[in-house]
Amino acid sequence: MRTAKAMPLMNMTKTTSQQPRRREGWSYVFLGIILLFLLFPVYWILVTSLHTNSDLLKLPPKWFPVHVTFSSYIEILHSSVFLTFYENTILVAVGATILCIFVSIFAGYALSRFKFRGSNVLTLLFLSAQMFPTVTLVIGLYSQYQALHLLNTLYVLILASTSTSLPFSIMLMRTFFNGISKDLEEAAEIDGASRFKTLFTIIVPLSKPGIMAIAIYTFLIAWDDFLFGLTLVSDIGKRTLSPGLSLTFLGEYSANWSGATAAAAAATIPLLIAFMFLQRYMVEGLTAGGVKE
Repeated sequence: MRTAKAMPLMNMTKTTSQQPRRREGWSYVFLGIILLFLLFPVYWILVTSLHTNSDLLKLPPKWFPVHVTFSSYIEILHSSVFLTFYENTILVAVGATILCIFVSIFAGYALSRFKFRGSNVLTLLFLSAQMFPTVTLVIGLYSQYQALHLLNTLYVLILASTSTSLPFSIMLMRTFFNGISKDLEEAAEIDGASRFKTLFTIIVPLSKPGIMAIAIYTFLIAWDDFLFGLTLVSDIGKRTLSPGLSLTFLGEYSANWSGATAAAAAATIPLLIAFMFLQRYMVEGLTAGGVKE
């Protein structure tokens, strides 16, 4: 009797234990489908870059590279225009990152440590700046930079990319500074350290995850910028990768799809490799500031 009663209980236990495993299995299948959907454009760019333009125009399209050729990659690597775009993009991305880090540290520290009249309103303005799309800022920025005679320079792209990423970066650094105890600053002040020395010797080293997060965030924004590079710069020698490639390889009557995708892959692969190694700093920076010790 005991054995007969135990068998249904064992079957029920196995059934209940298999249900979470089935759900987990279906979850992996669903996530795999989403991953394939998201990675397909990247795969198609790589496949297109390994074909010639004549092969790309054939029907039905070839989903896998048949006659692999690297002529498009060789062509863009010997192109002085592409190398100029690449150099300009690196300069703009690095310059915007350095400027954004510098401004975010001081602005975030001021909003965190100094309570002055209008500080809450200023914080609200930084938050509301994230609500407006970038395209709505182009007209105002264009007129301001034109008055300052900064159009058709790399400085205007550095300033534009910095202005786009500053609101988020300042609020993130403010959150980090709020999580750092003021007792450390008081102890440093007793030892005779000035405000700037305390900031750069104590506060900034403790905020490295946040600084790394805004550095990656700003660098990605500046690297992927298309709108500012298209509207604020008209000199081809000052173009960056995104607008430069679209205007060089995609014409009104013809399009060099193989060259365009090869240039896009060459411009994207280094960024993907860097992000693969630095993404943990990005996640750590975005999550660490939300926890108070």
